[in-house]
Amino acid sequence: MRAVLQRVRSASVVVDGVVVGAIDRPGILALVGVTHDDGPDQAEIIARKIADLRILRDERSVLDEGAPVLLVSQFTLYAETTKGRRPTWNRAAPRPVAEPLVEVVAAQLRERGIEVATGVFGADMAVTLTNDGPVTILLEAEAPR
Repeated sequence: MRAVLQRVRSASVVVDGVVVGAIDRPGILALVGVTHDDGPDQAEIIARKIADLRILRDERSVLDEGAPVLLVSQFTLYAETTKGRRPTWNRAAPRPVAEPLVEVVAAQLRERGIEVATGVFGADMAVTLTNDGPVTILLEAEAPR
């Protein structure tokens, strides 16, 4: 499982002209991608990192600040670009595998008392953000081999 975390001042997701998820104060936009071998253990690792990493201002975490998270599924994080000019998506998990694991990440964050807004899995989403810093962090939680 991979996640790209962006420290934001605000962020929102629009689907078909309707805002489906938004945070209107400083927090984290988390773009999350799932690969075939991922499971609940990887989802827990990613959720813990999102909650605990000290990447907000003054080296504080989402938990320290009570900051919100906008969580958006992003299968393109597993694009394969080593050959040719057209990416392939073979490493991205199919919806029946990926969607429940993205939901586990959201549930784990909420269990920690974090406000979580989300996009719509598989939808054509327009994501808008005001980056803060900018601070962008790549996380990986690999399945055991």
